[in-house]
Amino acid sequence: MQQGSAPKISFVSLGCPKALVDSERIITRLRAEGYELARKHDGADLVIVNTCGFLDSAKQESLSAIGSAMAENGKVIVTGCMGAEPEQIEQAYPGVLSISGPQQYESVLDAVHRASPPVHNPHLDLVPPQGIKLTPRHYAYLKISEGCNNRCSFCIIPKLRGDLVSRPAADVLREAERLVAAGVKELLVISQDTSAYGLDIKYAESPWKDRSVRARFLDLARELGELGAWVRLHYVYPYPHVDEVIGLMAEGKVLPYLDIPFQHASPNVLKAMRRPAAQDKTLDRIKGWRAVCPDLALRSTFIVGFPGETDEDFAYLLDWLDEAEIDRLGCFKYEPVAGATSNALPGQVPDEIKQERWKALMARQQKISARRLKRKVGTRQQVIIDEVGPTVAKGRSKADAPEIDGAVYVSSRRPLRVGEIVTAKIERADEYDLHGSVAGF
Repeated sequence: MQQGSAPKISFVSLGCPKALVDSERIITRLRAEGYELARKHDGADLVIVNTCGFLDSAKQESLSAIGSAMAENGKVIVTGCMGAEPEQIEQAYPGVLSISGPQQYESVLDAVHRASPPVHNPHLDLVPPQGIKLTPRHYAYLKISEGCNNRCSFCIIPKLRGDLVSRPAADVLREAERLVAAGVKELLVISQDTSAYGLDIKYAESPWKDRSVRARFLDLARELGELGAWVRLHYVYPYPHVDEVIGLMAEGKVLPYLDIPFQHASPNVLKAMRRPAAQDKTLDRIKGWRAVCPDLALRSTFIVGFPGETDEDFAYLLDWLDEAEIDRLGCFKYEPVAGATSNALPGQVPDEIKQERWKALMARQQKISARRLKRKVGTRQQVIIDEVGPTVAKGRSKADAPEIDGAVYVSSRRPLRVGEIVTAKIERADEYDLHGSVAGF
């Protein structure tokens, strides 16, 4: 068999980090079977598009990606969240080879095998034990569960991805250990509802090294913290037991960072959203967390213009933000999603008011962010380097997740390496980023 004759596959991965993990798993399986990855659709044997179906704008991006793949290649396999409701794809592109929903890896592989059977070459078909990663080598997403038991009125994720299905703790820890052994310096823990981890399997124990580990949020975080990498926790609903993890942050076991999708602060709006977890005492809890771990960075997302949101509700949210001092914030204007129960709620907010509220919230948050970052001037921060330049490198502090948060720009007398963790002295701050110089390696 000629070395160059392995089938080539072009891959498009859209949507959230959870979809990226799905893409990594599919690609790892394909590489293990001898397939090669192509950089362009043109010339590849076929194209796989992993879609996002959460918002109408995401669906349009997915349809556009499928259209480009059809035009440039013609042999297209579609998977992911939009594939869970395939009618729109079938209508727009009846010629796609296969459509499957999220996590349906076997369906994707079957479709690939039918369209372009594998060619094995024992000298080429070597896959690293940690699998194929689509992130840079120094950080990786670690998915601990699938699906969600919550039924928020604006969300169709449970419809697309099903109810909560947690991985055994030992299974997660084995993957994490392999990643760290392969050079990963930062593990980004993700799922639909990270703090609900293990609920579906009754927090079952599984054997890990010389002990048993329960499938509990706290136990898993503690074990991950022993692997020697940064551990960053994403998509954490503020259930009461989240308080327990703050102690691990104060001890330096996991990063002092919590990504909590609060979505709003007004009790009326939260009730209409059907949000889980009692959020009426959230401000007190945030104060308590920061008393235990003063370095804690909070990231969150909020929705403005939700049906029924009044001027009073929005003013309440702005006041709440001032008091909560969220470090990093993403804000979305409410968008109806096909199949979401919130579509039928009364009091739909006009688009121009949504836009006004979005601008007002982002302006308020800019001031809060600038104020919090200014406090770091003069401090020393550990920084993981993401990009290097001739004199200035771009990295992230423990308070910054990749791609969604700010950056730390550091100057250095010697060239830095991507993935290196350095100590930087912070010299100035702006609204979202820090600037400084390397003070130690």
